[in-house]
Amino acid sequence: IYLYYNLYFRHKGNQNRPQYSQWGEDKFILDFFKDKNNGVYFDIGCFHPFMYSNTCLLHKKGWQGINIDINPTSIDLFKIARPRDVNLCTAINNEKKIFDVFYDDPFSPVNTIDEKFYNNLKKKFFKNEKKLRIESKSIDEIIKISEINKNIDFINIDIEGKDYEVLTQIGIEKFQPSLIAIETHNVDGTEIETYSLIKNFMTNKNYNVYKRVGPTTLFFKKN
Repeated sequence: IYLYYNLYFRHKGNQNRPQYSQWGEDKFILDFFKDKNNGVYFDIGCFHPFMYSNTCLLHKKGWQGINIDINPTSIDLFKIARPRDVNLCTAINNEKKIFDVFYDDPFSPVNTIDEKFYNNLKKKFFKNEKKLRIESKSIDEIIKISEINKNIDFINIDIEGKDYEVLTQIGIEKFQPSLIAIETHNVDGTEIETYSLIKNFMTNKNYNVYKRVGPTTLFFKKN
């Protein structure tokens, strides 16, 4: 009952809004794909179907996708709100591993498997010091489970400290998404530690910056 309360009362999921993402990224993403009505998104660190979502407007446009998160409550919310999608509670790693999850609370956007990220925020968050454990899956496993045979058009990566690591593992040269969103900056506008690595990686994969919105940089595939 509380999951439905969170989705449709607290976050008013039944009401159409012009923006769901925290900084307005989704408006630029929707405009980029304005001529595509049935695309596929891959949302890594999906967190919530409505709150801070970079894929909700695409979903409402008729897209489907794969949503990944380390928080089981997040995936429960997605299973209710987006039953046509593939919703998996897992971490991504090419080698199958068990990760400790530093767990803030069931509806927190800062749950993480990155210990350095946790240590930087533990004075403000993570008051109950609860931990979960989660088994990772490889990208190939996730794609096989999804049974999605279409190309992936948009990839969103927001995983609290592990963004660059996962970016290098997902094989974007195989999927060739038209647009990729990834956190590259802190909320105060400063670059995150791996910003130059992310930008160099994307440049080498033939992607240019389309737009930076808040902490997120959107990279588009050059023709």
